[in-house]
Amino acid sequence: MRILILGAGKMGTFFSDLLQPYHEVAVFDSDSARLRFTYGVLRFSSLNEVDEFDPEMVINAVTVKHTLDAFHSVIPHLSSACILSDIASVKTGLPEFYASCGHPYVSTHPMFGPTFASLSNLANENAIIISEGSPAGKEFFRQLYAKLKLNIVDYTFEEHDLTIAYSLSIPFASTLVFGAVMKHQDAPGTTFKRHMAIARGLMSEDDYLLSEILFNPNTPHQLELISEKLSELRDIISRRDSEAMRGFLDSVRTNIS
Repeated sequence: MRILILGAGKMGTFFSDLLQPYHEVAVFDSDSARLRFTYGVLRFSSLNEVDEFDPEMVINAVTVKHTLDAFHSVIPHLSSACILSDIASVKTGLPEFYASCGHPYVSTHPMFGPTFASLSNLANENAIIISEGSPAGKEFFRQLYAKLKLNIVDYTFEEHDLTIAYSLSIPFASTLVFGAVMKHQDAPGTTFKRHMAIARGLMSEDDYLLSEILFNPNTPHQLELISEKLSELRDIISRRDSEAMRGFLDSVRTNIS
């Protein structure tokens, strides 16, 4: 299959390395310097080069902020049969775009990233395939993710957004609050250092990505749950209530077991 990847960032180069042994792959990036890190693929720095390549699938791997702009820019250079796909962690605007774009499409979300995951060993990671979309496109990514030994889950766009509000917004918000009250430690303990490593990794992500994930309409409800549990814990600590603390810890152990 002829596959065009938009964006030569970390995830774009990851997918190009993954696909190039089995497919004819081209990578487009308007910043030609970034193409230096792609190997065994065609390198395009102008969309006019896409015309002759005539891709059968486009994988949009640009940053979330520019996902829709990248699609709008490349569509004039594609045949109507070309499958559009994205791997965006934020799907805002994509259902509406796909409904009117005139192309078959598939939307997925690899639930891992270069900040924390080891891209060479993803056996314990997950991927979401959006149930709306092209059967051929979904089957392509199902086989691809299966080769990586990912756990694959099928969600609708709505279910995906609910899941992201829970699985990303809660740890993101908790980490941001941890960082917001942080003070320098001359002799940090192991737990502190682990939390700090997570906070530094999170803060290395793109500000727009962090904002859009937290701006998920389902996030406020999750934050309310955090606030309720913080208030409960603060009350237990203030009262030095050992029995209540034991019950709180038992409930946490049940949740994470």
